[in-house]
Amino acid sequence: MAFNYDQYIRGGKLPHIWCPGCTYGIVFKSLLRAVDTLKLNRDDIALVSGIGCASRLPGYVDFNTLHTTHGRALGFATGIKMAKPDKHVLVVSGDGDATAIGGNHFIHACRRNIDITLLVFNNYIYGMTGGQYSPTTPSGHLATTMPYGNIDPSFNIPELAKGAGASFVARGTAYHAAGLDKLIIEAMQHKGLSVVEIMNACPTTHGRRNKFKSPTDMLLWMKDTFLPAVAFDKLPPEKTVGKLPMGVLYKKEGLPEYCETYYGLVARLKKQREGRA
Repeated sequence: MAFNYDQYIRGGKLPHIWCPGCTYGIVFKSLLRAVDTLKLNRDDIALVSGIGCASRLPGYVDFNTLHTTHGRALGFATGIKMAKPDKHVLVVSGDGDATAIGGNHFIHACRRNIDITLLVFNNYIYGMTGGQYSPTTPSGHLATTMPYGNIDPSFNIPELAKGAGASFVARGTAYHAAGLDKLIIEAMQHKGLSVVEIMNACPTTHGRRNKFKSPTDMLLWMKDTFLPAVAFDKLPPEKTVGKLPMGVLYKKEGLPEYCETYYGLVARLKKQREGRA
């Protein structure tokens, strides 16, 4: 039986605003399938976004949702998680929103290991605001603010998350949608800060400037570029040139979770105060 997406979508909010060929709709559906697999109550989910193309997603779903300011989604999400630690808090963010304007929130959420799932939609560009280059735009790629080719080295988001202290780091792509469902499920089940980088296609502002003739070409690039991490690790270095691993790239269980640490401190101080009364 076909999956019933309508059960999770707010009435009157579709059609969406994403451009033809954009792959965000694929990720949107993957997220809904993951939530359904986990049998989560919609009222127990808080979905937060900043600004950018990915930020439109919370407007379409019938969860608790919050559309915030550019780069600040993790700050708002941290507040929600601290006030309502029983909720499943998810953040959807673009590469610029998460790692440029929101870069400080990103690294500090990682080091705190707060129990939030962050889905970073990486399309190598600021799509909504005009095609400016972002921290993940590959060197040499063209953007409206890099008309002669990007001269900056680009961030590797999984490595950045791991280095900052995230306890779960994964990478998926819009092309490998079935595998993406599993990554989102595992990330949401993880206790602590989980980061999933999701490679996406922006044919409108990135693809057409960088020799991708069609959205299909961008999907085929994902198919050819991203390999399961297990297979990638077995290849000799010369065979990994131009390739990137996907799947769960790092996972560490049992680390202190921020809300539990905070409320544990509160309980200890209350007990000490009562002892002095």
